Amino acid sequence: MNPRYPRTAGWRDHPRYPDPLIETLDDRFEQYRIFSAAVERLYTGCRWSEGPVWFGDGRYLLWSDIPNNRILKWEEETGKVSTYRKPTDFANGHTRDRQGRLITCEHGGRRVSRTEYDGSVTVLMDSWQGNQLNSPNDVVVKSDGSIWFTDPVFGILGNYEGHKAESETAQAVYRVDGETGEAALIADDILGPNGLCFSPDESTLYVVESRGVPNRKILAYDVEAGGRTITNKRIHIDAGPGGTPDGMRCDIDGNLWCGWGMGREELDGVLVFAPDGAKIGRIALPERCANVCFGGPKRNRLFMAASQSLYALYVNTQGVAGG
Repeated sequence: MNPRYPRTAGWRDHPRYPDPLIETLDDRFEQYRIFSAAVERLYTGCRWSEGPVWFGDGRYLLWSDIPNNRILKWEEETGKVSTYRKPTDFANGHTRDRQGRLITCEHGGRRVSRTEYDGSVTVLMDSWQGNQLNSPNDVVVKSDGSIWFTDPVFGILGNYEGHKAESETAQAVYRVDGETGEAALIADDILGPNGLCFSPDESTLYVVESRGVPNRKILAYDVEAGGRTITNKRIHIDAGPGGTPDGMRCDIDGNLWCGWGMGREELDGVLVFAPDGAKIGRIALPERCANVCFGGPKRNRLFMAASQSLYALYVNTQGVAGG
């Protein structure tokens, strides 16, 4: 980055229109591109960016800088970045519940928590059948208020993004009832469950299998029993050699916008998949993208937490409400 510019400035002096970093891989992607919208770097200076979540009522975005044990805040009106919370128990993924409260996955606390309106923190789940969770990773809230999250072992493998510890439970996906707080194990047969999201009508749950063999995958499940269980596990997208899907969100047309990268520069950024699983578009970034969310007043701005930075791009679609 040019040293003349502050950390909040973009890393390109004069991006061209249409931005060459936005690639159409299938004609279906053309409708989502905006001619004069370019990829912007909003901030850099993190160690590992993750878990962006939009607060429209405050016009700001929160995201995690996991190794630095902090949550950062970017303000839409001013572009100012500040520390929202530190320490955070190595917070990773975030979302908001249907009452607007922050829901957080904590590697260090090995729990999922909720930040109340007064700033106090409530533990939603930290154990299963008497054993500690591993390191909750990513989370989404369904329209019925239930909280769904993944619990791989990534945060307990060392002391960089959590606290090194032995696993006490299977890697799994859990559901916490939004009214009763009752927890249920949804799936424990996923190799490294990571990012997750629902289709627009919530009939399908997508889960990243980040330790899949021979390749990483995005799995799909049918949501059954009044939205409380899943069935019909299947491979929706095979990431292929070197493919590394991470966090993802769905737009209102059912397309998946997936953080991608690691190891191969030509893979770094965001890949976009149509509802049928076809790869239709790519947003190339100079860093691996870990996670995304939609925000802005119209939910038409894609925010991308990528390695040391935070990026954004206006797109001609909207993220699913509540995602």
